[in-house]
Amino acid sequence: MQEEGANTYDPQELEARWQQRWRERGWSQTGEDGSPFYLLEMFPYPSGRIHMGHVRNYTIGDVVARFLRARGHRVFHPMGWDSFGLPAETAAIQHGVPPAKWTRDNIEAMREQLMRMGFSYNWEQELSTCDPEYYRWEQLFFLQMLERGLAYRKTARVNWCDACGTVLANEQVEGEACWRGHSPVTQKELDQWFLRITDYADELLDGLDELEGWPEKVRTMQRNWIGRSFGVEVDFAVVETGEDLRVFTTRADTLFGATFVSLAVEHPLAERLAEAGGRGAEVRAFIERIRAQDPTERAQGKEGVFTGCSAINPVNGESLPMYLANFVLMEYGTGAVMAVPAHDQRDFEFAERYGIPVVAVVRPTEGELEYPLTAACEDDGIVHDSGAFSGLDSAAARKAIARELAAKGSGKEVTHYRLRDWGISRQRYWGTPIPVIHCEKCGIVPVAESELPVVLPTDVELAEGGGSPLPHLEEWVSVDCPSCGIPARRETDTMDTFVESSWYPIRYTSATLDSAPFDSEAVKTWLPVDQYIGGVEHAVLHLLYSRFFTRVLRDLGWVSFSEPFSNLLTQGMVIKDGAKMSKSKGNVVDPDQLVTTYGADTARLFSMFAAPPEKDLDWSERGVEGAHRFLGRVWRLALALAADDPLDWQDPGEEGLDEADKRLRGLTHETIHRVTRDIGERMRFNTGVAAIMELVNGIYDYRAERDDRSAVVTFAVTAVLRLLSPFAPHMAAELWERLVGTPAIDEVRWPEYDPAALVKETVEMVVQVNGKVRSRITVPVDIAQDDVVALATEEPRVRKQLEGRTLRKTVVVPGRLVNLVVG
Repeated sequence: MQEEGANTYDPQELEARWQQRWRERGWSQTGEDGSPFYLLEMFPYPSGRIHMGHVRNYTIGDVVARFLRARGHRVFHPMGWDSFGLPAETAAIQHGVPPAKWTRDNIEAMREQLMRMGFSYNWEQELSTCDPEYYRWEQLFFLQMLERGLAYRKTARVNWCDACGTVLANEQVEGEACWRGHSPVTQKELDQWFLRITDYADELLDGLDELEGWPEKVRTMQRNWIGRSFGVEVDFAVVETGEDLRVFTTRADTLFGATFVSLAVEHPLAERLAEAGGRGAEVRAFIERIRAQDPTERAQGKEGVFTGCSAINPVNGESLPMYLANFVLMEYGTGAVMAVPAHDQRDFEFAERYGIPVVAVVRPTEGELEYPLTAACEDDGIVHDSGAFSGLDSAAARKAIARELAAKGSGKEVTHYRLRDWGISRQRYWGTPIPVIHCEKCGIVPVAESELPVVLPTDVELAEGGGSPLPHLEEWVSVDCPSCGIPARRETDTMDTFVESSWYPIRYTSATLDSAPFDSEAVKTWLPVDQYIGGVEHAVLHLLYSRFFTRVLRDLGWVSFSEPFSNLLTQGMVIKDGAKMSKSKGNVVDPDQLVTTYGADTARLFSMFAAPPEKDLDWSERGVEGAHRFLGRVWRLALALAADDPLDWQDPGEEGLDEADKRLRGLTHETIHRVTRDIGERMRFNTGVAAIMELVNGIYDYRAERDDRSAVVTFAVTAVLRLLSPFAPHMAAELWERLVGTPAIDEVRWPEYDPAALVKETVEMVVQVNGKVRSRITVPVDIAQDDVVALATEEPRVRKQLEGRTLRKTVVVPGRLVNLVVG
């Protein structure tokens, strides 16, 4: 059969026509029947143009949405805009337009781009976080948190980015730079608003164990960020001042090996120690120098200064020199550390530099330490030279020493966290106003709920170089105190934009409701989100904040669930020329140009076929052309069967078929099985597309021998269209209408495979990890052993078992099992 035909595949014409029909009908038909499924991709910042990362992310979501609808689900698939934030201010200054106009114009442009991609969103529930109708409820939540003590204001040392002109949360500092790439980030003392996320630290940490539908990598990142440590607080008496210095340690078993004490330069005792020890000028110079360093510079090397003071070890009465050290942080523990060089590598390096003794008090369970030590021995072992505790293993010694300290009133067991309260104050204009008033007489006074929203003024001029205009807008900032009536001033800080993105999935369900933030029945129907899709770079920022905020809303009585997202897929980046696409690198591919040249269906198909979703996608022009050629093959194949009468798209069954027909029917059912599994269970869209390509090749091979419109051929071709519909919806809809007519392709249920048709083609194999059954996979009977292993390691339950472990050996019993030996 010749592939070339008279009909030309013209994606621009047919895609525009189908998009118009979908606009008139409604892009997404949620429907009334079927089990509800809430599918959501992370909403975009309206920069004005979508990029290939958007195309990939939103195509993944749309493939799943169309698949689930075809499977009979009621799918809720909304879209909106994360529209507050610094980039709009910067762009507004550059272009001389107010941020509000800039943002709304960008939203209009990007909405059209998303529609041009054929994404089937519930546009009637569209929202934008810069709309007062949205942030009025955020202000209400803030007031309720303030009333409960979950929101508070204090003077604090904060991360400051000069380029952004604002404070950054700890989670927004990456090395020496802010999360937007500016550096350096410095420390500054300011009055700031905080949300008490630390009140939820244990719940946030323990809840990760229940999120089995999340990648282990993301859960590990959040565990590490929360950073729960069990240990002991120990009081060391400062000889020169007579006061106690409290230190935190997780290694009380090494207390007898402490040879010095180190403090953070920000510790409240630091200045007093400088004076008491008679080394004021030198110590103060060190304090000022280290405080001025950005986090990355501070982490380079171990350095300190002797304060001239000493502290008494409460377990043996020894006097220990007290140092200020650059590597001790106020953010962890108490900001003071008992230093044990023999059993902590940082302390060892510091002791080596400053000639401080190294005293080992824990030996390995098996063998002995070799002296002199060349590095710290940080493992647990057997305690020695530790008085009555000698001979105990480390775990027992920690408990016994903690009890002894408690009995003497010199210490207690405690739990510490790396997590710090969320600083939400931003000294910028384009954000949600914080709804409080500052009164000289009454202090901080909440705005009355009846006065919400506190609307951000939009007719403003922004100065070159940034800086919020809010403090200077007297008509906005000057108000009477709601409590006493005297002149007062509004809060001019705005909220961190991550506050807006922490609760938007719930608002989507009631986006047009003006009497409450959520409709309780809608929330009950749709939440929590069944499948969330977005970048792994949001693991600690957005995802952690969303989990916290959902719990707050639960405790405020707004929702009844604790976790916002049941399942999470984190997609990889789009790479070109070895680097992530960015304007600064000059390696950006414009999706509009791609759609103009090849069509949206080609862009969608390529982004799904080029790589598994969680891996980075390496851009390839040849790959795009290959996807386009494949769609052309499908187009010609389908139109070769077109006739005046509609095609019969039903399965003809096996009775009466010859061997060639049986093979094609079996291949069709095998493809249905594979694509159904690859989208619905494994989210391996690339292998699903590959299976469809194999079926198309099989049909071409069949037609090379039999150029007819037999029932098995029409079944196979229409199955291709149904399976391809989530990936290339425009072309699939067009060809289906030409070949079948009614019902429309999006009104036809997803095809079901016949297990009996697979018997000769596939076999189910058990997958074991270290001899224990973890999953089962269905594979072709003639599959190569390497391919069996590859499929086995891709199974979600198997991948979980392989996290952080090394695959040492594979054992394959053809047709029966594969055993993965890991260590």
